[in-house]
Amino acid sequence: MDWARKTHIPFFHLHFGIMVYSKVKMICKGEIQFISVNSNQLNKILPFCLVFICSLHPILGMAQDTSRLTVCPPKDLPDVINSWRKHPKERKDKTGSLFLVPVISSNPATGFAFGVAGQYAFRGKKPESLYSIISGNATLTTKDQVMFQVKNNIYLKDDKLFLTGDWRYFLFSQATYGLGTNTPEGGALNYQYGINGWEASDDSLVQPMKYDHIRFHQTISWRLRKSLYLGFGYHLDWFRNIYDEKLDTLRPLYTSHYLYSKKYGFDTEEYLVSGLSINMTYDTRDNLVNAYKGVFANFNYRISPEFLGSKKTVNLLSLEWRSFHSLSSLNPRHLISFWFMGNFTDAGQMPYLNLPALGYDQRGRSGRGYTQGRFRGTNMVYGETEYRFPISPCGGIFGGVLFLNATTASKPEGEEKLFDYLAPGYGFGLRMMVDKKSRTNLQIDFGFGNKSAGVYFGASETF
Repeated sequence: MDWARKTHIPFFHLHFGIMVYSKVKMICKGEIQFISVNSNQLNKILPFCLVFICSLHPILGMAQDTSRLTVCPPKDLPDVINSWRKHPKERKDKTGSLFLVPVISSNPATGFAFGVAGQYAFRGKKPESLYSIISGNATLTTKDQVMFQVKNNIYLKDDKLFLTGDWRYFLFSQATYGLGTNTPEGGALNYQYGINGWEASDDSLVQPMKYDHIRFHQTISWRLRKSLYLGFGYHLDWFRNIYDEKLDTLRPLYTSHYLYSKKYGFDTEEYLVSGLSINMTYDTRDNLVNAYKGVFANFNYRISPEFLGSKKTVNLLSLEWRSFHSLSSLNPRHLISFWFMGNFTDAGQMPYLNLPALGYDQRGRSGRGYTQGRFRGTNMVYGETEYRFPISPCGGIFGGVLFLNATTASKPEGEEKLFDYLAPGYGFGLRMMVDKKSRTNLQIDFGFGNKSAGVYFGASETF
């Protein structure tokens, strides 16, 4: 009540927002059965989601009440630590920041995992230069799994060149659930819990798989004019030593991967997709690490012909849009953001594990609330909105987020079309600013989906 008065939020709106939030939570958790939402049920869940967003309007609007506010310099964790010293040190103005954290986790899919993850954010010497990011991790597990990946989003030559890449070497295991959004058919999943997108349960409807995955995706684009880039790229995904743990052709017990591969003529143990792409990017974000305003749009058309090693010539169209809208001129950490992705390919031309799947974006951040690969299909559309807000007063280091997302995927040959079903997710998270120059946040998010939940750790923002 006191907090509501201090921020000029009518108590009715605060109470109403909490009430609607609980209703959305019931829907998304399955207490109200709209989990895989078909098109006829969409009109029932959509009003709750819209009312939920609208109920936040008074909270968002408080950012515009500037009568009692003054502009505060941003602070980060080193500032706080420095203030505790008897003789505070003057911080140097650096053009880069390195963030390293140990990786220690345990779940049935990987066993005990340990390693290191890090992110390096940097910019050119000119003050107006844009920030770039190189991130990666190296992890070993007690189940003889190896995960090594490096991702780059880099501006070079006074921001005239833009590089984006995703390099991976995985000796890995991951479950699949079949194709489409309404999967697995015939029943709901038992409650499952994941860490950073890895499944952490042994569910009777899960189809566990082991495989080696080598990925090399790299694009390079040249600036045509301010904020607009055009270029090309090379993309390789090679899956080998594929082992379908539940497959038994004698019983018989067939898995989704086996049936799909046999139907469309793919090897069940090894395949690769190798191709070239044309890439167009429009980027007006004020900061690549943690945008407070601007738009990012990407168009990528990829063709993977047989002469480059693909089993079949296949096309893939990827579209992405992110936008960031400030809600306060005095505190830019008040904002609302939107993220949309679409991936579209030819039915039956792409191997099973290469098909568009949730959490398979470059940074592996989509689908909070679900395990990575939970939904997969010939075509996939994903959308998310996130409200970001400060928690600490006057430029403090702590912030928070609320988010809603939805996924839809199709089966080949029209068996299930896009938007026949929707899989919603929702959640909240905390942020701690560890470098104010690059705006690097340490994040922890709690996501909830259809009888599914996850905890997500990372640096910078989800998108």
